[in-house]
Amino acid sequence: MKIFLAQQNYHIGNFEANTTKIITAIEEAKRQGGDLIVFSELSVCGYPPRDFLEFNDFIEQGLASIDKIRQVADTIGVLVGCPSRNAKVEGKDLFNSAYLLYEQEIKGVVHKSLLPNYDIFDEYRYFEPAYEWNVLTFKGRRLAVTICEDIWNLGDDPLYRICPMDELIKQQPDIMINLSASPFDYTHEDGRKGIIKQNVLKYNLPMVYCNTIGSQTEIVFDGGSMVMDKNGDLHTEMPYFTESMASITWNDNGSFSGGVVRNGNQVQADGQIPLQFKPGKNIDKIHQAILLGIRDYFGKMGFTKAIVASSGGIDSAVVLALACEALGPQNVNALLLPSQFSTSHSVSDAEQLSRNLGNHVDIIPIEGVFRQFEAALKPVFNGLPFNVAEENLQSRIRGAMVMAMSNKFGSILLNTSNKSELATGYGTLYGDMAGGLGVLGDLYKMQVYALARYINRSREIIPQNIIDKAPSAELRHDQKDSDSLPEYDVLDPILYQYIERRQGPKEIIALGNAPALTTRILRLVNNNEYKRNQFCPNIRVSPKAFGVGRRVPIVGKYLS
Repeated sequence: MKIFLAQQNYHIGNFEANTTKIITAIEEAKRQGGDLIVFSELSVCGYPPRDFLEFNDFIEQGLASIDKIRQVADTIGVLVGCPSRNAKVEGKDLFNSAYLLYEQEIKGVVHKSLLPNYDIFDEYRYFEPAYEWNVLTFKGRRLAVTICEDIWNLGDDPLYRICPMDELIKQQPDIMINLSASPFDYTHEDGRKGIIKQNVLKYNLPMVYCNTIGSQTEIVFDGGSMVMDKNGDLHTEMPYFTESMASITWNDNGSFSGGVVRNGNQVQADGQIPLQFKPGKNIDKIHQAILLGIRDYFGKMGFTKAIVASSGGIDSAVVLALACEALGPQNVNALLLPSQFSTSHSVSDAEQLSRNLGNHVDIIPIEGVFRQFEAALKPVFNGLPFNVAEENLQSRIRGAMVMAMSNKFGSILLNTSNKSELATGYGTLYGDMAGGLGVLGDLYKMQVYALARYINRSREIIPQNIIDKAPSAELRHDQKDSDSLPEYDVLDPILYQYIERRQGPKEIIALGNAPALTTRILRLVNNNEYKRNQFCPNIRVSPKAFGVGRRVPIVGKYLS
């Protein structure tokens, strides 16, 4: 049996484009003599559809797309994902389903059993878990079809009470097939391979696993669809961060032929969140994920032009370099907004960066505007000394300037805040926290430096002086980030333990961190939730990002 895997990038709610893409892949698989083609979870509507699922018209359009796909599923079987209706009054009105289409008929429908309700996932808000489990018969073979989370309930501390494959294995299936929408983070690829291997070895069955790719606002899906034989050896691994279609032949003796192993067949990693902060971990994949996040945000929203407030600092330099790589330098504008506190080398470094990248740059000094604000506020400031109010005023002037350019020329402002700043509140609302998309908001400062070095791996794109100099917001004379925050090589590991690993103060102090410093940092994190709550979407690359996957109270008292 010749099986195709179609790893595709879908657009949520764009039923026409998604259906056309699916049908095109089916026709190609038919031309190559395919028997079965497998797509990813909720491929017809895109994942995650969220509250679109509450609209009857959205569901109807999905079912109409299934009907169109059914008509081309004549000589080939098609496994495709789409919401379906729950005929029972009890429970949610919808299932997250996989349809088996063949001979222009719906031959079977499988419903997802395990509905994740943690981190970025909220499926139990919309879907009812499966009531029953049945293998699907296709061309004399018995297929155990599952959907994403259904294969993840293994290990010593299972999250769910049931395991769908424990039920399906009783019906003596010949193969496991999983339709997935499994998002990227810098630990998840290893965990994904590990969980597939655990299933294969537990049930003594091979697995065909099809994952989606593409970015949906903040969530990036990395693909990496694969086929693993019953011995736990990786037979085929598809590319990461790109659309692809591959075929394998499933032989009568249960073995596979064809396909391409890209990264070797040894699968040993468990995908656990590392105990210690490692700034350079999988930095190449983080680079690819952010590029995909930028491209898809612009492409799916219909935007073409980006603007970056370039300061000569490391964060804006990395964002500018990523934007030029993702969108092309001709579509990216850098805006330099020096004040009387900006050093000459900051301006020259930023100009050199744009020369290296080939993007357009504008310079608008803001000292005059700042002085006008000072004069206007002088009567009500009553001679109080220069402090954070004047510092933030500069940032807000820059925010207003760059947003004016954005409005005038139809470009999208890419935010340059990093995770260390967002965690500790080291940013100005309506100033440097403005933007349409957070590019570095899920990278700690030390990871930003690692990414800068990776960008420079072949040639110097980001001037070395930007990488070497001490970070500064330059909102007062001789200001350094370290005036307000611990050094980043001290700060970032503590933030990582608290945010990614959810360790409490006692555990973090036990790692050798100073008690007073630990208490201060955790207080900063929790006291600044109100700022993060007003921040733009972040491209997610970690196992615990600020945004939809991390929900803590704004007015909570814990550790604050």
